[in-house]
Amino acid sequence: MDKLLFSLALISSGLALGYSVQKMAASGSLSLMLPIADLRKILQKIGLLFFMPLSFLSAIWAVSFHDLRVVLLPVVGFCALMIGGLLGLGLSRLLRTPTRQKGVLYCCGSFTNIGSIGGLVCYMFLGEIGFALVTIYKMSEEITYYTIGFPIARYYSGATDDHHSVLSRIRSVLTDPFVAAALTAFVVGLSLNLSDVPRPDFFETVTAVSVPVGTFILIVSIGLGMRFSSVTSYLRESVGISVIKSVIVPVIACTIAYLFGLHQINNGLPFKTVMILSAMPVAFNALLAASIYDLDLDLANSCWLVSTGCLIVVMPILYILINLF
Repeated sequence: MDKLLFSLALISSGLALGYSVQKMAASGSLSLMLPIADLRKILQKIGLLFFMPLSFLSAIWAVSFHDLRVVLLPVVGFCALMIGGLLGLGLSRLLRTPTRQKGVLYCCGSFTNIGSIGGLVCYMFLGEIGFALVTIYKMSEEITYYTIGFPIARYYSGATDDHHSVLSRIRSVLTDPFVAAALTAFVVGLSLNLSDVPRPDFFETVTAVSVPVGTFILIVSIGLGMRFSSVTSYLRESVGISVIKSVIVPVIACTIAYLFGLHQINNGLPFKTVMILSAMPVAFNALLAASIYDLDLDLANSCWLVSTGCLIVVMPILYILINLF
C-alpha cells in the first residue's frame, strides 16, 4: 500500500507543481529566467536523455531472458497501441465528431504514457525487473507513433501532401535524440546482460533513485502545459477515451498476453507488466500531434487530463489485481 500511495503522491505532486509554476508565471507572481515552453523542453531533455536511459540500462542488465517468450512483449505493446487507435476512431464515428477531431481521438486512443507514468507504476508495483520489462514492451512505441499515428493525424488534418516513405519516417525516428538515447541504453544493457557481465550492486540504488527522480521531472514538465478550461466542452469524448484506455484495451491486451503464455513466466511478471502498461492514460505525444497538424488541441488536452485523472481509480484497481495473481 505504501508503494501505491507513493506513486499517486509523486504523480499528483509533480503535476501540481508544474501547473502552479505555470499559473504563477502567467500572473506575474513568479519570475522565470526562461519561457515556460523552454523550461518544459529542458526538463524533458534531463528526464529523457539522462535519468530514464540510465534507469533502463540498469534494469535491463538484471532481467532474465531464459524464457524467450518474453520477446513477445513488444508484439503485445504494438497490438495495444493499434487497437486503442482503432477504438478511438470507432468512438469518433459513434459520436459523429468533425474530421479534425477524428485524428485526435485516434491519437488519444493509441498514444499511451508507457515510459514515465507506466514505468513508475511498474517499478513501484513490480520492482526493478518489472521496470526492465517496460523497455521491452515499449520497443515499438516510437516507431508506431511516428510511422502510423502521426501520418493518420496528418491525414485527418487534410494535409496529405507528405510524400515521405515509410523507410524515411523510420530513419527520422531512429535518429531522434530521445529515441536514440532509449535504444542505446537498451542495447548496452542487453549486451551486458547477454555477456554475463555481473552488475555491480550499487546499480540497484541507481535504479531506485533515477526512476522516481526522472519520472517526477517529466511529470512536472507535463504540469507546465496543463489546461483545464476545455474539459467540460469535451466530457463525452474524454470519458469515452478513458474507458478505452482504462478498460477495453487492457482486457484485449491481457487476453493476447495470456494466449502468448506470458502469465507462465517468472510468476506472471510479464503478464502483470502488460496489465499495467496497457491501462495507462493518454500520452503527451497526442497533444503534440494535435498541435503540429492543427487538429482540435482542446479535445486532446481534455482527453489527456481526464484519462490521467482516472489514475486515482485505475491504480488501486491495478494494485489489487496484481496481488491476486
